[in-house]
Amino acid sequence: MAPLLAARARRRSRPSARLRGALRRGRPAALAWVLVLGYVTVFVLAMVHTSYDTWGALLVAPALMAVGTPILARVAAGNPERGVFKLLVVAMAAKLACAFPRYLMAFVLYGGAADAKMYHRKGSELARYLTTTDFSAGLHYDLGMKVAGTGFVIIVTGVVYAVTGPTLVGGFLVFSWLGFWGLLFFWRALQIAFPEADSRRYAKLVFFLPSLLFWPSSIGKDAWMMFCLGLTAYGVARLLERRFGAFACIALGSLGTAMVRPHVTVLAGAGLSVAYLLRKRPRQVSALGPLRTVLTAAVLAVGVMLMLQQVSTFFGTTGTGGDAVNQVLSETSRRTSQGDSVINAAAADEPAPAFSLNPVKLPVSVVSVLFRPFPFEASNVQNLIQSVECFALLVMFVRAWPQLARIPKLFLRRSYVAFTVVYTLLFCWAFSTINNMGILSRERVQVLPLVLVLLAIPRPAAGRVRRRRAPVWRAQPGQWGAARTGPELPVAVGAPDPSRTQGGSTS
Repeated sequence: MAPLLAARARRRSRPSARLRGALRRGRPAALAWVLVLGYVTVFVLAMVHTSYDTWGALLVAPALMAVGTPILARVAAGNPERGVFKLLVVAMAAKLACAFPRYLMAFVLYGGAADAKMYHRKGSELARYLTTTDFSAGLHYDLGMKVAGTGFVIIVTGVVYAVTGPTLVGGFLVFSWLGFWGLLFFWRALQIAFPEADSRRYAKLVFFLPSLLFWPSSIGKDAWMMFCLGLTAYGVARLLERRFGAFACIALGSLGTAMVRPHVTVLAGAGLSVAYLLRKRPRQVSALGPLRTVLTAAVLAVGVMLMLQQVSTFFGTTGTGGDAVNQVLSETSRRTSQGDSVINAAAADEPAPAFSLNPVKLPVSVVSVLFRPFPFEASNVQNLIQSVECFALLVMFVRAWPQLARIPKLFLRRSYVAFTVVYTLLFCWAFSTINNMGILSRERVQVLPLVLVLLAIPRPAAGRVRRRRAPVWRAQPGQWGAARTGPELPVAVGAPDPSRTQGGSTS
């Protein structure tokens, strides 16, 4: 009798299955309420104890997530693989989160000795002018400097503050958000113009590489350049694949980079010109096809010449020949040969030598720009952290040698790879003049998204290969992984037929 009564008591003490199900379903809602209440509490405390420079970020961050999430949902809808939307949302949240350590580095570690402080001050003045001036009488605001370069970033900051209000931390968040969309454009460009690449690996690298998360997350040129370079690469991919809207993306992206760093625009234009010349002709060419190709090549040539002229004006040199280039690069070497992070200690005390245009030194320039500082060259904690990433990147390239050995063939068969290689080599050649590790680490982010394309090259097929005609099916451009297309593909002996495994057919 006693055991029976004990069993009944235990049954009464247990919640029913229906109750347990209700509790499980209520946990997400309860967690959401806890997060909302916690956020409101932090928001109220921040309003009481800090200025709008700080607590304004608590308004900007959720607004940016609310605007970006639907766009990411639409982008993810074009990718058949599961988990794309979750990865993109996490990447955007991580990019926004990195704005806070970037702010702490600029205003706590360096005590405000950063360009962001000047951009914030002048951008706040411009925002007040934009929000209080009657424009019917015309716009008469004096930046106190030329528009190209620093002046243009002040204008962008002022426009941002006219919408969000002059909040310093919020400005960091907005610029970091712009940098994220640049990374997204790079990722989409790879999927469009290099569909057989390892898109999943590239996404993890380009969205979560520490340098790309951290440096383009501040008010300044880096985030803006990341956004515009990504837009340019996206336009290049659409142009190489003959898709609508290519010229609009290239024009807007190139205009954005030219207003800040026109010499980088020239490098991208040179890569685009080579890639366009190597672009494969379609099987069916219309009567206007050759004329369209000639006109496009002429437009690209004129654009490069205009950018060279803009570079000459930007740096105050005469002409656009080799002497002018040598003058600009030598001056860059001299200006960066100072500070605690000088690459060559002797350069701080001696005049910087004239920069050499000898292409024999290109391999050394590539290693210096992409993989320095080395761990034994680190002079402070920041350089040590950066050296760890550089060393890890170097190891990844060494391990990826079988894929990298395919670059010469892909250079001719995939025009986007040609664009990547040409831009990377020219960038390393030009920026090898920088003699300061801190500046080099920050400037390097303008080439890393394209360098990482080389790590996404698919592995060659193992074993003996034979040639066969490719199936006519074609995966969507947004698909992850390896969707191989082309007239002929190497297939390992005994490998399953993709047309059968994917449900396609051959003709």
